[in-house]
Amino acid sequence: IHHLEVKRMSRVEGLRANSPQFTLEGKPFLVLGGSIHYFRVPRAYWEDRLLKMKACGLNTLTTYVPWNLHEAERGIFNFQDQLDLKAYVSLAAEMGLWVILRPGPYICAEWDLGGLPSWLLQDKNMQLRTTYPGFVDAVNLYFDKLISFEEGGPIIAVQVENEYGSYAKDEKYMAFIKNCLQSRGIKELLLTSDNWEGLRYAGMEGGNEDYFTPQKPLMVMEYWSGWFDVWGDHHHVFHAEEILERGVSINLYMFHGGTSFGFMNGAMDFGTYKPQVTSYDYDAPLSEAGDCTQKYQLLRNLFSQYHSEPLPEVPSPQERRAYDPVVIQWHLSLWDSLHLTNKPYRSEMPVNMENLPVNNNNGQSYGYTLYETTIASGGTLNSRNNIRDRALVFVDRQCVGSLDNKTHELTLPDGKGERTLGLLVENCGRVNYGKALDDQRKGIVGDVMLNHTPLRGFTIFCLDMKPGFMKRLSDLKTPSIPGFFQARLYVDSPPRDTFIRLPGWGKGAVFVNGQNLGRHWFIGPQQFLYLPGAWMKSGENQIIVFEEQKAADKVVFAENPDHGRTIDVYKLPFCTLL
Repeated sequence: IHHLEVKRMSRVEGLRANSPQFTLEGKPFLVLGGSIHYFRVPRAYWEDRLLKMKACGLNTLTTYVPWNLHEAERGIFNFQDQLDLKAYVSLAAEMGLWVILRPGPYICAEWDLGGLPSWLLQDKNMQLRTTYPGFVDAVNLYFDKLISFEEGGPIIAVQVENEYGSYAKDEKYMAFIKNCLQSRGIKELLLTSDNWEGLRYAGMEGGNEDYFTPQKPLMVMEYWSGWFDVWGDHHHVFHAEEILERGVSINLYMFHGGTSFGFMNGAMDFGTYKPQVTSYDYDAPLSEAGDCTQKYQLLRNLFSQYHSEPLPEVPSPQERRAYDPVVIQWHLSLWDSLHLTNKPYRSEMPVNMENLPVNNNNGQSYGYTLYETTIASGGTLNSRNNIRDRALVFVDRQCVGSLDNKTHELTLPDGKGERTLGLLVENCGRVNYGKALDDQRKGIVGDVMLNHTPLRGFTIFCLDMKPGFMKRLSDLKTPSIPGFFQARLYVDSPPRDTFIRLPGWGKGAVFVNGQNLGRHWFIGPQQFLYLPGAWMKSGENQIIVFEEQKAADKVVFAENPDHGRTIDVYKLPFCTLL
């Protein structure tokens, strides 16, 4: 996309679906696809992961495109470095891989708000994934920037939206997105992905007809190689013994899951809100750190039967190291860090994160927000479920409990005179799938009551913990929680991948050299954070743990991850052509 000029893997006639088998260049073609998201893999490792894909016998790379990273602030676009989609697609072409692009605008992907930018929610009437004018205008501007590529490159098909039949709020919407792509010059085969029920939705072009006819090729757009994990649950595994039936094109989701670095994980909500973990290992054929698993070997044996030539050799595994533990050298309490944040915002009423006047008036997307006000008594604090998603509650900066989607009430201790009530609210991840998308504003989203009277007169601090803020943190010797804890890892040789473990710690996030690796939470199942060697340097590396609950005195490293208790899963959604 973005002015694509690719020398290799170019073609005269694209993917066609006019017969029981796909054709490419007029010849029968079986899509042996796999998903690897460029935004979940450090750029330095793109080549390694794609070489391993090629060596497994796959012929097609599929990837989503996350709008919320490419346009984090309205009208400001980023297609550089880690987000250089053009470079990623070109690299696939150099490797001899075709590409199926899934640009959304909604991608699901267990990614915050399904990849939609949170600033869309500043409009209180916003209707995401519909032909609501505010959404239409934003999509048009984004697609103007995203889509500008020459024909004949490695991209053989483009997915229109994603799983819309399961959402189905506007019968004109799919036609609008299809037109967005075609009017900007996309002539490639268009398809979409959904479950059985979703594909029968009337708003699909030709919906309600039987897609699965002998005259059309069949493709499983997401052949799930595993499943994702949520905090406080088991690690999901998937024993894929039987992968391919002749003649059915597939896309392995995921071939390599990677990591939802930073605060980018999504959440489920089918009646109960459950945020997803940082790791997106997905029990995929290539593990989170790029290891070839047993599943990889089984698939390689299988896919080799579809190639007349022997498959390329599998690249040798990347070396990893369990570095020696590092000791915490300094701490900075959350309260002492507040002067390093943007100027606090004063408001009579509570204001949700997205509507705070920060980040060039794009609001706050991710992280934590601190709300402080004064109270004159103790008594019953009731959130009325207006805390999204979890708050630590402080009286005069001493923690007195927490509130979340299950716990709405807390008793505040009595005391003399005016005291400061603080609510440190964490956005644990916006829901990425289902009907609740429009309702994903975070922070405090309505009145919180003390003894049946709404709290008023707030001072609000935005703690999105962006790199600039992390760089400003400095040494203070009084450990206190919540707070920032720094250690230094000295690496005397080329840095290697490793896994950070935090035994004895509670909940928070970990930053290495300013990069947010993701969230840690003792309830599991995830008990590690993947630290790519590519994000470290020879010499001194700074590790900062933001901790909410309980700190230990060191950070530990391991060569291998520990996924905790496991559980089996089995499901399959299909794709259809538009």
